Amino acid sequence: MAIGRKTVENLLKLTNPKWKTSITRVEPNKLVTRGYSQEDLIGKISFPEMVYLLVNGELPSEIDSKMLEAVLVSFCDHGVTPPSTQVARLMASTGSSMKECVSGGLLSFGKFHAGAMERSMQMLQYLALNGVPEFRGPLKSGQDVKAVAEKVVDEYLSKNEKIPGYGHRYHSEDPRAAKLIQVAKKLECVGVHTQLALSIEEILYETKEIKMNIDGANAGILSDLGFDWKVGTGIFMMGRLPGIISHVFEEQTVETPFRKLIDTEEIHYSEKG
Repeated sequence: MAIGRKTVENLLKLTNPKWKTSITRVEPNKLVTRGYSQEDLIGKISFPEMVYLLVNGELPSEIDSKMLEAVLVSFCDHGVTPPSTQVARLMASTGSSMKECVSGGLLSFGKFHAGAMERSMQMLQYLALNGVPEFRGPLKSGQDVKAVAEKVVDEYLSKNEKIPGYGHRYHSEDPRAAKLIQVAKKLECVGVHTQLALSIEEILYETKEIKMNIDGANAGILSDLGFDWKVGTGIFMMGRLPGIISHVFEEQTVETPFRKLIDTEEIHYSEKG
């Protein structure tokens, strides 16, 4: 039987697809995400559960869902102090649209703003799996955790470097971090990554009086929940997005357009200026 050109083209489409995904299957009148029909999920699961399903590929336990919900809430807002919020509000003051202002705010996240949690997750996940030269292999006991924490603190301090996830520009003790750890302990969600983060905090506080911040707390918790460090900033952005939207809306509806940021007297000019 002869095979027509159309048949060959259809076969090639099946064997050499342009896109490959295991996240959501799209069929006529049907959407299946990670094996679950979306119409069955709507009204049945929470937003944190959907986030967990999408990113980790399975539905979380009830406890993990509650913990992730607390994490997302903790990211909500930090006033007008973060660069991302300032950028979004300045854009709003120029008359830019909501989507443009929000995009500008999100694009402001970088190595020094929101990037600390991702770096902290990377550090904790590596150490939990590999240890340090003196203590190779996965961390299994509290003794292992403390020994590795001591080595990590010594290494960073010897290089006069900051440990990602510790210290804060505005808080001597980040109230969000303390509350998150309290919730994690109550829900029994404290795994090896959070144990390591807490051990580092204990040693660092004894040495430099520096406490864990929200990035360090969430780095340990999200790692214990099974999130890869590469999605860390993305998870943070999910939680911070409502805050940025609210700031843009406030700037657009309450403040005077074309915000005056500084006076000319506040500008220092170099000799070449």
